[in-house]
Amino acid sequence: MSKQTNTNHIHIVLGLGSSGINAAKLLKSEGKKVLILENHSNKNLIDISQKLQSEGINVMLLDEQLHINNFKPWLGKIASIIVSPGIDWEHKTLKELRTKNIDIKGEVELAWERLNHIPSIGITGTNGKTTVTNMLNHVLKLNSLNSDMGGNIGKALSKIALESKQKSSKNLEWLVLELSSYQIEGSPKLKPSIGIWTTFTPDHLERHHNIENYFKIKRSLLEKSSIRIYNSDDKYLSTKREELPEGIWVGTNQQSSYSHYPKFWINHKGYIFEDQRKLFHTSILKIPGKHNLQNLLLVIAAAREIGLNHSSIAKSINSFEPIPHRLEFLGKKDKLLFYNDSKATNFDSSITGLRSVSSPIILLAGGKRKKGDSQTWIDQIKQSTNGVILFGVDAIDLKKTILRSSYVGEVIVKQTLEDATKASIELARKTNSNSILLSPACASFDQYQNYEERGNHFKEIVKMYGITK
Repeated sequence: MSKQTNTNHIHIVLGLGSSGINAAKLLKSEGKKVLILENHSNKNLIDISQKLQSEGINVMLLDEQLHINNFKPWLGKIASIIVSPGIDWEHKTLKELRTKNIDIKGEVELAWERLNHIPSIGITGTNGKTTVTNMLNHVLKLNSLNSDMGGNIGKALSKIALESKQKSSKNLEWLVLELSSYQIEGSPKLKPSIGIWTTFTPDHLERHHNIENYFKIKRSLLEKSSIRIYNSDDKYLSTKREELPEGIWVGTNQQSSYSHYPKFWINHKGYIFEDQRKLFHTSILKIPGKHNLQNLLLVIAAAREIGLNHSSIAKSINSFEPIPHRLEFLGKKDKLLFYNDSKATNFDSSITGLRSVSSPIILLAGGKRKKGDSQTWIDQIKQSTNGVILFGVDAIDLKKTILRSSYVGEVIVKQTLEDATKASIELARKTNSNSILLSPACASFDQYQNYEERGNHFKEIVKMYGITK
């Protein structure tokens, strides 16, 4: 293909979120012709598109669902199509485009092609991956390793690729990547140096259709990883152990399912061991919950594989602060404790929150309900709460679900998080509860852009009531 033909070819990016914008900027920096297609239109997107246009990146706001007709003007001239994680990898339009032998890849894979010379840790799982990603990046940085964190949290991987090209940037030694199932399925070439699987429970079934598909996507990342680390406390992962590629297992108990001994484990006195070698006590970790001990063990296993000694790891863990929106302690007023767990976007994650803070609790929950069995969540609500305040589009449906279980506490529905927070404080005082916990068990997209926006709004509301640490 001649140079002239290359200049006529176009790279189409789908989605005007952070992933799409950074993918487009990365391609533009390489002298490529880029077009972003976005199937929504509002003032914010118009402002973003105008700014990108001024930088030489074309944008089309379609205000309609993607269709093969959207691509007809460029058929025969498309060099590649870059898909943002929010767009279904099996979308019927993408399927049709694949039949035309067009190169289609996820934003993560686009960036990975530019970064695959850098050692990497790919972290996946239904819950826990954000904490593990943040904690591991913290440990590496405090041990003078130049790492960067991105993927599903932090920076889009394309932004890291773009920054790494700048002459002033220091050479990266490690990439610490949180990877969602959406990102993994769009990145078949992605091969981390170390793969970590935190937990596995049903999630995103509205996109993946069944738990088998979801499991297969997660497993594919570990299959392509050179070193694999698994959480033996997770029941589903333990039952699938014989089907999974060989790796390092960690667990809070010395003996896990099927009499397999984890390499990293915790004894009854709270000391962490690597095989039979005592490392340090769990009290160095300043964030609550048994699930965070599992996260800690996964981080230690990875750090040891990287080559860090146990005393350096311990010193780093001791200074690790809780991440925003994940069991984030906001303060107290009149002995009533407030926690922001907005990142709990499914039932299992909310269960973890309910088990981790001081009960009895008034639970704030709601939003856009995901597919999945709510029974274990309701059982935990019965054990841990004096009442539940629901908000968002599926609040009434959730109330019916809870009341069908013969729950004896109050269940109140409010339209907004602000009204729900006010009602939770009133109910907490009336019932002499210890904690108010925002742990929604639902996606945020009915009322917010993402769980961060929801959590930040909760923090603003709480400040209005004079709650401080």
